[in-house]
Amino acid sequence: MTAAVGPTCALPDTPLAAAVPGIMTCVHCGFCLQACPTYLALGDENDSPRGRILLMRSLVEGTLGIDDPDVHTHIDQCLGCRGCETACPSGVPYGHLLEATRATIALARPLPLVARLILRTFERPHLLAAMLAGARLLRATRLPRLLGRLPGRLGFAMAMLAATEGRVPHRPYTRRGTGARGATAVLRGCVMRGLYAETNRATERTLRANDYEVVDVAGQQCCGALHAHAGDLEGARRLARVNIAAFERSALSFIAVNAAGCGAMMKEYGHLLASDPLWAERAAAVSAKVRDATELLADAGPARGASLPLAITYDAPCHLLHAQRLVRPPLAVLGAIPDLEIVPLTDTDQCCGAAGIYNLLEPEVSGLVLTPKLANISATGAELVATGNPGCQMQIGAGMLRTRTGRGTVHPIDLLDASYSRAERSPT
Repeated sequence: MTAAVGPTCALPDTPLAAAVPGIMTCVHCGFCLQACPTYLALGDENDSPRGRILLMRSLVEGTLGIDDPDVHTHIDQCLGCRGCETACPSGVPYGHLLEATRATIALARPLPLVARLILRTFERPHLLAAMLAGARLLRATRLPRLLGRLPGRLGFAMAMLAATEGRVPHRPYTRRGTGARGATAVLRGCVMRGLYAETNRATERTLRANDYEVVDVAGQQCCGALHAHAGDLEGARRLARVNIAAFERSALSFIAVNAAGCGAMMKEYGHLLASDPLWAERAAAVSAKVRDATELLADAGPARGASLPLAITYDAPCHLLHAQRLVRPPLAVLGAIPDLEIVPLTDTDQCCGAAGIYNLLEPEVSGLVLTPKLANISATGAELVATGNPGCQMQIGAGMLRTRTGRGTVHPIDLLDASYSRAERSPT
């Protein structure tokens, strides 16, 4: 049995010090190793979950300094995919430990300039809207598709933008249910609202078609997931409070989220604000209403649509599978589409390497993680990859464009929406 950390803590009053109980849950059994994409890619025990937890404990005990560059390297290289949590028999809350460690390191070492610029932009709605509007204009020129084949960061960034182009036609339809399943708001999101707006509208249409009343909620901002994962916990808390106040103003049964990372973050608002006496109870109440949009659709059936004869494969977003522990709902959504062939994907539980802004900060490791994913996708022969997170759609879609594999990525709800649209236009 692992011994407790001694009475002297080298980092008192820090997020990492508060995470010591979680650190001590790890018994270093090694079940996490084969679930960790960075360990598989790099082969270094320090880049495994139990290795990083040992580094965390060493920081708390003072045997390693908070300014140790090797500690920074191995903590920075973690994707935060939380695959280790699914594999762990001891219930180690690794995602929370990683965020606490990065927040503690940030007290001694500022985040990289690129990270600071991105996070500040996502906290400023007008600046974010302008940036995403510029991205849409650039996408409309089709230049990103051409430039996306160039080597290096610029080429991959252009390929990611090109990957946000729609893969299925969106045609509004009048099919509506009764609204009897309750009032539901849809999180607009940041990248979702800016680059996948049609998926947001598809989410609203499919929810209405399955007996949910969809309510518009003003005043939403970024969910804070990018900030929390990077170690900017205060930034995440500021954004969480804004969203909590916004959703409290409506009498909602549910808050539907169609981005896995955002849904995982909002379901953990109660944890994020647990030490804030003014917001803890309110945060927990809002978190209790959060559902992935596919959860709500699966609970409703969902209603079947018209034939959509496509061959697709499904890749499970890490923060849907490992953080939210949802397996069935997205498959139920896809299963409601007649003639949709779902080709099994090897290692669908492994991360694609996107991880928020990780692919911008650690492009080499991100690429190593993406490579086997692309090989497995190619082996399916599928036309499209369905996945329910914008970062995954962009990462995998960029890789597919650069390797000339298939047509790209699509959200499962986009496919259900297209099926419903066809059903309404089909002769009876």
